[in-house]
Amino acid sequence: MKIVLEVTFRMGGVSYRGHRWEGDALIFNFERLGDAFIQVLSTMKVEVEADRPPERVLVELRTKDGRKVFGAFERGGVYSAAEP
Repeated sequence: MKIVLEVTFRMGGVSYRGHRWEGDALIFNFERLGDAFIQVLSTMKVEVEADRPPERVLVELRTKDGRKVFGAFERGGVYSAAEP
């Protein structure tokens, strides 16, 4: 089954680094490292194949200042999330 995630970030310079399962949660990993980034909303769309539907979908964003984890909600077969 295909899982589609659309996520909006507050700054540019974000790279998708893969996904992993933790129990029934599917976690999408992103990274923004460095010192200077464009201060504009940027949206990414990621599609992955999964063998089962997730109970929850989370987004993990690693930055030089630490890590943020936030949830996604499903609407019309697509998961959506926004960086807090």
